[in-house]
Amino acid sequence: MKRYPKLAFLLLVATICLGLVWVTERQARRALPPELYLSGARLTAFTSLEPIDSHTHVCASGPAFAQMLARLHMHVMDILYVDANNSYLAPTGSERQDALSFIAANPAHAQLCTTFNPYRFNEPDFSQTAVAALHDDYARGAVAVKIWKNVGMEITDASGRYIMPDDGRFEPILRDMVAQHKTLILHMADPDDAWGSGDRQGESARYYTVHPEWDMSRIRGAPQKDQILKARDHLLAMHPDLRIVGAHFGSLDMHLDALAAELDRYPNFAIDTAARMMSLVTQPRDRVRSFMIRYQDRILYGTDLMFYPGSTDQVVAQAWQKLYGLEWRYLSTDDRFYYDGIRVQGLNLPGPVLQKIYHDNAVRWYPGIETHWR
Repeated sequence: MKRYPKLAFLLLVATICLGLVWVTERQARRALPPELYLSGARLTAFTSLEPIDSHTHVCASGPAFAQMLARLHMHVMDILYVDANNSYLAPTGSERQDALSFIAANPAHAQLCTTFNPYRFNEPDFSQTAVAALHDDYARGAVAVKIWKNVGMEITDASGRYIMPDDGRFEPILRDMVAQHKTLILHMADPDDAWGSGDRQGESARYYTVHPEWDMSRIRGAPQKDQILKARDHLLAMHPDLRIVGAHFGSLDMHLDALAAELDRYPNFAIDTAARMMSLVTQPRDRVRSFMIRYQDRILYGTDLMFYPGSTDQVVAQAWQKLYGLEWRYLSTDDRFYYDGIRVQGLNLPGPVLQKIYHDNAVRWYPGIETHWR
């Protein structure tokens, strides 16, 4: 009978320890430890690359944001796109002028990727007007052109058919891009969840609740993802002399074997990591690491981070720095830590690979991107 008090005490200790482990795990999932803020040796290693975030959307600025870019030696590709569902990003919105103002105020840290209005697709002078508008921005230093997902997922022609990126009416624009030595950024299709059954969870569920216009599973007659990507492949094949960067891991972030086949088939095709690191961390570490090393010349670092009017300068600067620190930790170390609530081990990529992903590939795939930075 004398053993029972001792046993009860041990059970109590075990319960407390388990509780502490549970609390620690929850805190680790929620809190950003200090090492995620780039500092010390990590900051030195990071800044030595003169990193380029090749996929951002910046139409505002402030002293804290500018200081963050300077401290991290960060250079950004500021990408424009047209979205008729958003008054600020609509053809008549002020996105373009605000982006140009940001770039003019930060010439050592920002470069422009322009776009054209795809909603004029059915007008007779569509291609001519688009080329003229692009030339205006080339004169302002634009080094690339973006075609967004509303081509393939939203805009239809006069007969009601969804327009695809390989439509002949884009040809004059693409031929002129080759002549002007510009690069095309293609955001074609969305993650698989866009065509899902509606039982999405987490961030995916929130996104399609806020943006039902991109929920292809609920739109009758909407093209399937494979159809859109086949049109992209046809475009790649038709224009072997046009440099094309597939945004968001080419929309094949969860299909690395298929993406590898695309990169092997089309030497004019590269990809950026924008907003897809969260997909990579869910996959086997060795598989992702092998992919990154194998295609080290074809992967550009990008985040899809945004800074639009109405956001708080200090808050945005801190959020960007946190993500840069988190993703640098994932790519450059073999630390074990939480990424967006997922327990991961860093890829520990070799230094030369990091140099390419964070800097060299952007310089190669976007000629002229460094013009104002030297």
